[in-house]
Amino acid sequence: MAIMNEGPAMSGELMTQAQRNSGAAEDSLRMVSAAPMGDEQVSDEELRPHALSSFIGQPRLKAQLQLFLDAARKREVPPDHILLAGPPGLGKTTLAMIVANELNVPIRVTSGPAIQHAGDLASVLSALEPGEVLFIDEIHRLPRAAEELLYIAMEDFRVDVMVGKGPGATSIPLTLPRFTVIGATTREGMLPSPLRARFGFTAHLDYYPHEELEKLVERSSTVLGITLEEGAAEQLSLRSRGTPRIANRLLRRVRDWAIVHDLPTVGAEDVKEALELYQIDSQGLDRLDIAVLNAIVRNFNGGPVGLNNLAAMVGEESETVETVCEPYLVREGFLVRTPKGRVATRKAWEHLGLQPGNDVTTVF
Repeated sequence: MAIMNEGPAMSGELMTQAQRNSGAAEDSLRMVSAAPMGDEQVSDEELRPHALSSFIGQPRLKAQLQLFLDAARKREVPPDHILLAGPPGLGKTTLAMIVANELNVPIRVTSGPAIQHAGDLASVLSALEPGEVLFIDEIHRLPRAAEELLYIAMEDFRVDVMVGKGPGATSIPLTLPRFTVIGATTREGMLPSPLRARFGFTAHLDYYPHEELEKLVERSSTVLGITLEEGAAEQLSLRSRGTPRIANRLLRRVRDWAIVHDLPTVGAEDVKEALELYQIDSQGLDRLDIAVLNAIVRNFNGGPVGLNNLAAMVGEESETVETVCEPYLVREGFLVRTPKGRVATRKAWEHLGLQPGNDVTTVF
């Protein structure tokens, strides 16, 4: 998409936003992306558990949240505001729905980007019922004016509505019923301290181990009506990057494979064959991940190599490589970022079926 410049150069802030949007769009096209694809949120509804006891994974967080909700029920008051932080696809929206269901109260859903002005948030707040849950996804993207309005609403349960303009404008305080805000963010560090301090409970979601993902895949397969043979759920979990959303997406693609090939049950080899079609290997690496590793190992002898050179070699924008591809490769130990550039680890060499030569002096 072409971007028209109104001035001689794009400002740093606008450039950063444009790059962020570009990377997000690229990420959403990947089968192993943690971002929702198309109408996937609608598809995920049937797989969402409705009770905390049915939520798989995050055992410590579940215990903390269960205690938090039980105490609020015994006190017969809405619980304190809740902040859910963590990478995308781990279940923040699902947990928000579960909280409302456990409390037996309605939930109103919105997001930071959907609120353009403070007035948008004021209209949402003024429509809340007593005890209702207000879920704000991507809360770190709220406009500054809306953040300041939310401060007062969360602490004092009131909003100040401005009537009129200019010197004659007056502020009318509007009392709100007691409610609970659940904020979800993938970038907790971008939240202002005053907003973060108003949450009484903060939950950090972590990536899932393979064992937990395997249980999640088995549960989802039951909901979707797929019969998995021994080892099939394990193969799916190994390719899901520790992310439930990716696990469910891959499961649906395997279901498509089984339907097309008239398979009554799905075995481990069927999973491998189905996901090979989508270029997803045993470690959850896709085409772009393998291209980056191949470029570092084969073209730059393991590195170090600068980001721009690496991006040019794989034919992608440097922002895409840095924000979309590298985090998982670094987290899984395939890649190391050094002051001189990116370096492939021994694990990367071995994954490509290669051995570092004698001239490769730095292999982690």
